[in-house]
Amino acid sequence: MEDFAKTGEHVIEIRDLYKSFGDLHVLRGVDLTLEKGENVVVLGRSGTGKSVLIKIIAGLLNQDRGDCIVLGKEVSQLNEKELRELRLKIGFSFQNSALYDSMTVRENLEFPLVRNIANLTRAEINEQVESVLDAVGLLQTINQVPSELSGGQRKRIGIARTLILKPEIMLYDEPTAGLDPITCLEINQLIVEVKEKYHTSSIIITHDLTCARETGDRIAMLLDGKFLKTGTFEEVFESDEPRIKSFYDYNFIQ
Repeated sequence: MEDFAKTGEHVIEIRDLYKSFGDLHVLRGVDLTLEKGENVVVLGRSGTGKSVLIKIIAGLLNQDRGDCIVLGKEVSQLNEKELRELRLKIGFSFQNSALYDSMTVRENLEFPLVRNIANLTRAEINEQVESVLDAVGLLQTINQVPSELSGGQRKRIGIARTLILKPEIMLYDEPTAGLDPITCLEINQLIVEVKEKYHTSSIIITHDLTCARETGDRIAMLLDGKFLKTGTFEEVFESDEPRIKSFYDYNFIQ
């Protein structure tokens, strides 16, 4: 397998990024890169701008100023057709999984496939749906509806639905929010397995220290609209910066 860590190929470059909502200054000059084959965790308290950042990356919001370059393209400069094409290369795992309650698991996974890829045979659709379900360990749920599944199972199905279009980049928004500790560990392991099996590059938004430690090759600590510290988990939390220490203490890991 290609040694992605040595390619130095940036799939996302964010430079001097600002975003405000009226008098609320959410991002205040953010710089971040994501290399091919890397998982970067953006860590911070709720309301610090983490989700705003990935919405800008996905083209769901425009920055006020600065650069957001994804797969070589400045997202804010793309027209609707170009933006649709870029989004096919980005898998967005929403916090609430965003499944359609009226559809079975099979139908939820088929929906993005048949909507975006023309002329697939029924056999090809079945093979791709079953493949991603098997990858997340839930092939047995294929004919169930979301209301019959646990929170962790719905999260896994949501990830499977993003994987079905074989994205180059995965964006995870609070992947362990609202889950019990055992299920959190399973989701963390799945995020690592997705990177290894599908060769994705990922940004993981979380305030969960265990998730950050288990899934991130690098951690970027977002506080007061800026990245206060970037590095490995150990490098970030060996800091004497009082705000980082208080964040760690609040989320104390056994």
